[in-house]
Amino acid sequence: MKTSLRRTLKTAAAATMTAALLAAGAAAASAHVHVDSDDPAAGGYSHLTFNVPNESATAKTSKLEVTLPTDTPFTSVSVKPVEGWKAVVTTSELPKPVTIAGATVTKAPSSVVWTADAAHQIGPNEYQAFSLSVGVLPDAGTTVTLPTAQTYTDGTVVKWDEKTVEGQAEPEHPAPSFVTTAKDAETAAHAASTETTTAPSAAPAAAASTSSDAGSVAGWIGMAAGLIGLAVGLTALARTRPSQAKQAETKQTAK
Repeated sequence: MKTSLRRTLKTAAAATMTAALLAAGAAAASAHVHVDSDDPAAGGYSHLTFNVPNESATAKTSKLEVTLPTDTPFTSVSVKPVEGWKAVVTTSELPKPVTIAGATVTKAPSSVVWTADAAHQIGPNEYQAFSLSVGVLPDAGTTVTLPTAQTYTDGTVVKWDEKTVEGQAEPEHPAPSFVTTAKDAETAAHAASTETTTAPSAAPAAAASTSSDAGSVAGWIGMAAGLIGLAVGLTALARTRPSQAKQAETKQTAK
């Protein structure tokens, strides 16, 4: 009985330790700065959300800098305001011209920097979300890597810029990234194009219909005016006839 009890206790302790290590590993992984894309479809626009946890027990996060790609640059970058944080988007010359949607691009947004005021820095056991709207996204299957630098109030700078390789262990400071998927709006775009093409031909028909309606209304108004004029004429005639009859009667009596 005693031996069996000892074995049970050892097994339970080992299971508890394993669970604790797994939980610690999961917590460490989830503590990384990472990015989520709400729609990574190629050729479109997406909202990117950077989740930034504070990993220091004594300092606060006061600055965040995201480096944007230059080989597959975004032609449009907009920042969602965050209370207490000032955002600056920097545009730079590209290392070499890039063709996007048939146009040659030589300049593009190259970085976004958020800086907090003292009251809104990210403290221990806290995190903050930073959002961008970006486009146009590159071809399907492209890994968009967004190296990020996290600055603390004690001067420490943590660079999340290590490349993650499939099949290998995750690096200590992986760079936030996402993979683009196939285009998903071609049907809608085609429908919109067809509607735009047919719209001009529909306009004359509408104009003709409007003119016809206007003519019908004018005809009815003319008819109503004619009937009113006829009624007025008949009323006047009815009033005139008794007067003429009375005058003839008076003349006959006088004779």
